[in-house]
Amino acid sequence: MTSLTAYTSYADAQAHFSSAKLWELFDGDRESLNIAHECIDRHTGGERAAIIVVHADGHDEILSYRRIAEDSSRVAHWLVAQGIAPGDRVAIKLEPSRAFYAAVFGAMKAGAIAVPLFTLFGPDGVKLRVDDCKPRLLIEDGAFLAGLGVLPTTFTPATRADALAIFQYTSGTTRELPEAVKHTHRSIVTLMVAALYGTGLRPGDRFMCPSSPAWGHGLWHGTLAPLALGLTIGAYAGKFDAARLLKALEDHRFTNISAAATHYRMMRNSGAASRHGYFVEKLSFTGEPIDSETAAFAEATFGRPVCSMYGTTEIGVILVSYPGAPDFVVKPGSLGKPIPGGRVEVQDAEGKSCPPGVTGEMKVWRRDRWIATKDLGRTDEDGYFFHGGRADDVIISAGWTMSAIEIEDAVLKHPDVREVGAIGVPDALRGQVVKAFVVAERAGDDSFAREIQDLVRQRLSQHEYPRVIEFVSELPKTPAGKVNRKILRTREQVHVD
Repeated sequence: MTSLTAYTSYADAQAHFSSAKLWELFDGDRESLNIAHECIDRHTGGERAAIIVVHADGHDEILSYRRIAEDSSRVAHWLVAQGIAPGDRVAIKLEPSRAFYAAVFGAMKAGAIAVPLFTLFGPDGVKLRVDDCKPRLLIEDGAFLAGLGVLPTTFTPATRADALAIFQYTSGTTRELPEAVKHTHRSIVTLMVAALYGTGLRPGDRFMCPSSPAWGHGLWHGTLAPLALGLTIGAYAGKFDAARLLKALEDHRFTNISAAATHYRMMRNSGAASRHGYFVEKLSFTGEPIDSETAAFAEATFGRPVCSMYGTTEIGVILVSYPGAPDFVVKPGSLGKPIPGGRVEVQDAEGKSCPPGVTGEMKVWRRDRWIATKDLGRTDEDGYFFHGGRADDVIISAGWTMSAIEIEDAVLKHPDVREVGAIGVPDALRGQVVKAFVVAERAGDDSFAREIQDLVRQRLSQHEYPRVIEFVSELPKTPAGKVNRKILRTREQVHVD
């Protein structure tokens, strides 16, 4: 029977996909399955490289499947000896490294629940998450691994497929902690839908994802999915440097890249892209919409269109652009089309399907009901979806409904603008007006502000432009690298009050 990994076209994805075929990609079954075995232990033949950790300081750390399998087995034995029982939480606050992967996979081998924590969290951010998940152990120093050399290098996991494996926190602020998303071992099976059709993973790919494995994209799409297929992957450790990443793409001949839109924007702004040659065959992004200038840069640099992969930590990936599919046209600005077998609709306030071109809320059909994504969107006549911003990022001014994302995209077309965040601020006459916070190459003044306003008027409409512009040195970001408009709105409210 032909494996799903043998198919590359969009037509084949629609014709041959089934959940039963997903299970054929794994050793485990619906009763018994372990993520560490599926991602690491079953691929240990030879000394094949599993992970190339690209460090910000310039050195590379190459970890084989065998190395990670042995290290994680020692960690599993150590955890059991420490009294860690199945279902106990083990929090891991480490950069990508030999110790990080040993701890994550070792915890899951032992039946514990791995809880990756972002290394840039301060004490308050860590405390909130620790208080929430109540781990039996918090690992913050990779040196612990050095003392485990005498422990056995094999460990046979025995976990149910529906046992909890990972707690994943979304990128909320320290003042408002989102509830942890709780994933079971069998989540690795459903994850492969996004792997095959969102990032286009296939045997033989050399895959790079620079997103932190503390977040959903970096852990699930950037680490677990490609390792489950036995690929060699790249990870990034330390403060992100776009020039360092671009060099690593050439040095290690990566053929498939999946990154946040911010990463591509930083590559573009670095000015270093032209210094290297690339071997890229597939490109994807997620996290937030990508502006058109950055999308054009990515295609010009790597020779491939950058493909959107849309979803949330809670509902998973639901819209993809099928990277590598020769019969799928990637439309600029589009979120793509539903995953094979998926149902996604744009609906109005009454829950009725919106016709093409009409903005509503995007919803996905799950468990016999429509689930709201809390994102706005629209479709076109060809069935492609387009993002309309978060429901709370809509700006209504004098009766006009405007998208913060579209306004930001227009502002970013000014050659001197590096970053922008747009929000609605109170206005006595119009209810709200658009305010843009701009990070720029040149000093901000009235003349520069008028240039930006005129540009947006020309590209969007006469009313859809930022009436207020504030030049800033930096924008607040979520830990996942997105512009945090919520903080901008909060700051503005405090300023007004």
